[in-house]
Amino acid sequence: MATAAAGAAVGSGGAAGGIVAAGEATYPVAPGYRVNVRSGPTTTSPVVRVLAYDARVRIRCQRRGQSVKGPYGLSSIWDSIAPGEYISDAYVRTGSDGYVAPSCG
Repeated sequence: MATAAAGAAVGSGGAAGGIVAAGEATYPVAPGYRVNVRSGPTTTSPVVRVLAYDARVRIRCQRRGQSVKGPYGLSSIWDSIAPGEYISDAYVRTGSDGYVAPSCG
């Protein structure tokens, strides 16, 4: 099992502890990866936590940031999974190469 290269950020879904409310869409993180969740949309932003293997995340909003190569290709989209928590979309299986959530202001 691997940890996301260069700390690409991927969230464990929802608010504290990864709890997701019923009816909210969640997306799986790439299987076999523990992905670093970062405070900003770059691999140099501090790690705020690490997702568990096989985590699912709720994407609050998305923004452009540093390009990251991951299991789902090269992406400059970063997913906000909680306030101040970002993961690279290259580690999240959204089924799209574009935005699947509103842009983060």
